[in-house]
Amino acid sequence: MSHEAEYHDNMVTMLELIWGKGYMAPGGTGNVAKLLDGTDPGGKLILDIGCGIGGPAMDMVRLHGAHVVGIDLEASLVDRAKADAREAGLHEHCQFLHVQPGPLPFADESYDIVVSSGAVTQTPDKPSFFAEILRVLRPGGHFRCYEWMRSEHEYSDDMLYWFKLEELTYDMQTLEQYGAFLRDAGFDEVSTADASHWYRTEVRREYELIQGELYPRMVELLGQKDADHFVENWRAGVIVCESGEMRQGYCGGRKSL
Repeated sequence: MSHEAEYHDNMVTMLELIWGKGYMAPGGTGNVAKLLDGTDPGGKLILDIGCGIGGPAMDMVRLHGAHVVGIDLEASLVDRAKADAREAGLHEHCQFLHVQPGPLPFADESYDIVVSSGAVTQTPDKPSFFAEILRVLRPGGHFRCYEWMRSEHEYSDDMLYWFKLEELTYDMQTLEQYGAFLRDAGFDEVSTADASHWYRTEVRREYELIQGELYPRMVELLGQKDADHFVENWRAGVIVCESGEMRQGYCGGRKSL
């Protein structure tokens, strides 16, 4: 089954304005460092699932000395990542592939490290997904992800409104469920860390930026209609983050030796 593209050009442009060139998730190079903390990435082969336009993967090469294969379901994002990697002179260490939903197209024990930022949030069958990640990891290999998650309560009208504005497919679970999924898949050394406090502060800063000094640039690049849509989108995001209904977290585990 093919994947229907959801990240249109103006959305990608907006995400880069907020989160930095090449980034479609928050945190920038600091988030990459957190994902790789304790994994000793220098010279290792990393699989970046949901690589988007490639900023994090290229920083894994530039700043951490890794070799990276990035995969994504959206061909236009992969094409952009390939072009940017070649322009940056990183294409020999950073490969990008367009893939289809389903099993990962790699042999068993292919990678030292697997990372993801946001892709698990949009994956409905998380147990099968984690089992695939475990399969392609080498013994002793690490998996790390940063994801947007839900609270244990039923979705409020505020959350449903934010989903409508996002126009993306989400399948959110709690941080505790992520830990359980990883343990059930067979990972050792499973860890979970709530990052909600950090992003509550960050999303408020982002909202003030886009309705203020960044707004004229948004109108110039995106047009009035889309600029106003993203201002409202972020306003709604502030509400669900500050209420604690939408959470953010890091989690991961290790494949046994």
